[in-house]
Amino acid sequence: MRFIKSLYIHGNFYSYLALVSVCFLLSYWIPVLYPVAWSGVIIISVLFIADLLIIYNPKYSITASRLLPERFSNSDKNPVSITIKSSYALNVFLEIIDELPEQFQKRDFLHKATLESFDNYHFDYFVRPVDRGEYRFGYVNIYLSSRLKIIKRKYSFQNEQMVKVYPSFIQMQKYDFLAISNHLTAFGMKKIRRIGHTQEFEQIKDYVQGDDFRTINWKATAKKSQLMVNQYQDEKSQPIYSIIDTGRVMKMPFEGLKLLDYAINATLAFSNVALKKHDKVGMVSFSKTIETFIPPVNKLTHLNNIIENLYNINTQFHDSDFGNLYAHLKRKATHRGLMMLYTNFEHISALKRQLPYLLAISKQHLLVVIMFENTELSKLVLQDAEDIETIYHKTIAEKFQYEKRLMAKELNKHGIQTVLTPPEKLTINTINKYLEIKARGLI
Repeated sequence: MRFIKSLYIHGNFYSYLALVSVCFLLSYWIPVLYPVAWSGVIIISVLFIADLLIIYNPKYSITASRLLPERFSNSDKNPVSITIKSSYALNVFLEIIDELPEQFQKRDFLHKATLESFDNYHFDYFVRPVDRGEYRFGYVNIYLSSRLKIIKRKYSFQNEQMVKVYPSFIQMQKYDFLAISNHLTAFGMKKIRRIGHTQEFEQIKDYVQGDDFRTINWKATAKKSQLMVNQYQDEKSQPIYSIIDTGRVMKMPFEGLKLLDYAINATLAFSNVALKKHDKVGMVSFSKTIETFIPPVNKLTHLNNIIENLYNINTQFHDSDFGNLYAHLKRKATHRGLMMLYTNFEHISALKRQLPYLLAISKQHLLVVIMFENTELSKLVLQDAEDIETIYHKTIAEKFQYEKRLMAKELNKHGIQTVLTPPEKLTINTINKYLEIKARGLI
């Protein structure tokens, strides 16, 4: 039974049969083709048996293994490695089909290779998940054929491997490196204009041209007989919350990724940078109710707790209750801190309904509302209008874009910091805003 299940006919076999059938057909008019056709049948039969003996020789076999990382990074390219070892004493041809998880909706995976005698073969391919959760891989199926290419033998290895997809830790590591090495400025991503200075003392150093005269330390200057200045650093251990709206407005997808997942990826990268800056980092997720509340802590190990909670966040289809959010923050977040609120408003009327609660939060904390630009509308606005229908669509798109800018101005008018960003630039714009606020000493 196992033999029957593993036996497949190569496409060349059907081509040979078709050729013999044509010879039999033409032999009705050309009798000389009749013995030729029977000769072809005999040759095909001999080749079939020979190929069968070669491929199913009990001395020969292949083994294969699939190597998966411990976890996948959401929205990033993740490597999958497959290694094949051959004990065949002749060259064989392989067709490799990996059964990918259903979330990828990819049913045409095929990799072809030629494996020399007693040789190993290794190749990598990449997958890009766009949803968090468990991804289950099926079998690694290998169809092996010899040079005769009459039949194929199927091998199957490693069924049911599972890997979890977590928020984008690759993105987190990328921005962590840039922040720690201070390369954000070189990359044009650290847009900071320092206004004044913070009051957390760091060291006394020699005066150099450009230092603020107000920071001169006159006692140290008298002792050294040269100008010495106090150097200050950004204040530390400040409470910072990432607040994620999980309501229906965050279900909208851009480039296959939901707004919620953009917010989750940004939260992870931002929290890591804030912890490296020695601030306390917490997290809140809410929709109709408060789903997650993590008090702020300034230990790097706290990041694992944030990752696990971000992994389990899902989009709800409720209208988010900002009044409930305000009440919860008033009870739990008793010290003034920085609130990074990831949400989205598509209409100015939706913002005005929630504005009283946002104003109430901003009286106790420094609130930053992070909203998303609709990049699909931006593409539509840039299209050339060739008919009345296109003009109508462009007009509506421009109206929505205008409302987005109007909402940002409305929030700024009430003293609420705002970030209006394309989804793909959310992480870097969020980190920029945090670094700007720290540099200006606004918390």
